[in-house]
Amino acid sequence: MKIYSPEGSVGRSEIALAPLPAVLAGIRILALDNGKPGADLLLGHLAEGLAARTGAIAQGLVQKGSAATPCEEGLLEEVRGRADLVLTGTAD
Repeated sequence: MKIYSPEGSVGRSEIALAPLPAVLAGIRILALDNGKPGADLLLGHLAEGLAARTGAIAQGLVQKGSAATPCEEGLLEEVRGRADLVLTGTAD
């Protein structure tokens, strides 16, 4: 008889971070509002400030439908077309 753990296999999965550009000058930065109170203000200012400091181009802010759901496919496609770097946040 073989007994399996309800936790699944033990071990760490490989995690890879997205590659960062060497220079931010000229890249397009877009803020994605996750729907949390105040996120639009914080992320919008962060994107504008980062663009001003680095020579990047602030592309504004887009908002997903709800903080409780994933980004909608149509909005995700828009973000992909408008930005090289996306600022967003999650947490309570």
